[in-house]
Amino acid sequence: MSVHKQFWADPYQTKLLATVARADGAQIWLDVTIFYAFSGGQESDAGSIGGLPVLRAEKQGLDIAYTLPDGHGLSPGDAVTVAIDWPRRYRLMRLHFAAELVLETICRELPDAEKIGAHIAEDKARIDFALAQPITPRLPAIAAKVQALIDADLAIVSAYSDEANQRRYWELPGLYRVPCGGTHLHRSGEVGELKLKRKNVGQGKERVEITLARP
Repeated sequence: MSVHKQFWADPYQTKLLATVARADGAQIWLDVTIFYAFSGGQESDAGSIGGLPVLRAEKQGLDIAYTLPDGHGLSPGDAVTVAIDWPRRYRLMRLHFAAELVLETICRELPDAEKIGAHIAEDKARIDFALAQPITPRLPAIAAKVQALIDADLAIVSAYSDEANQRRYWELPGLYRVPCGGTHLHRSGEVGELKLKRKNVGQGKERVEITLARP
């Protein structure tokens, strides 16, 4: 089965009327959703389905299972309103794209850097690299290049590369084209001012933490 992922068609949509496709204990599945589930390092949305808080959103192949409180009482065929916490979603989108720009810039500036982990939360994002030398001396120049792309307020293209298998990408035309199934901004300028900080996480490993200057 596969749920229609409306969060790709319109990542700015905050409410949606959906139908329960299946229910099994505390878990339900929908025919259409705007509620993103943890994937690619980006945390799940927060919000509600049918007025009940979503305790967990979990990818299952091309589908998404949502865990609601026990005794939710929902059955297949029930109409429900899906609502997301928009301020959280928007910060995740901004930090996600900031992290993507940082990653692509670092990989161009430091060809030996190998991404070994990433996490995008509401307050900050991080990217972990396998890298022999400290990245600190290069961070100011990297931050300046990323900020220039943000300040240019470039249009961001987000689309399918393989619709049947739900593979997607984002693109800054002429600059970057990157496979990614997350939720994306319309323009790079929405990120705002960012700050980068290096953190040592072990021998031969470098972590770059990304925060936003404004909420």
